[in-house]
Amino acid sequence: MDRLKVDYFIDLGLLISFLTVFLTGIIKFRGWGLYDKFGFPNISLIHDWSGIVMGVLVLVHLVLHWGWIVNTTKCFFKKEEVSEDNSKD
Repeated sequence: MDRLKVDYFIDLGLLISFLTVFLTGIIKFRGWGLYDKFGFPNISLIHDWSGIVMGVLVLVHLVLHWGWIVNTTKCFFKKEEVSEDNSKD
């Protein structure tokens, strides 16, 4: 499988796991009473496991993009050379 497809499926997995964590978190939020009103069984288990999946996928995403992260960080902190034409007097 080529790199583009791997990135696509990792990002798709991140989207699905994020939406699952987000929606189950809303349901579990006691302030809105959805959990108490409907009594969703196993919602905490789904919430916890989708959070673990999301965490693993974030780590994989970071590993796959580590070179880009390092290069971009170097560009941000690189000293810019000031030429005489660009100097402000």
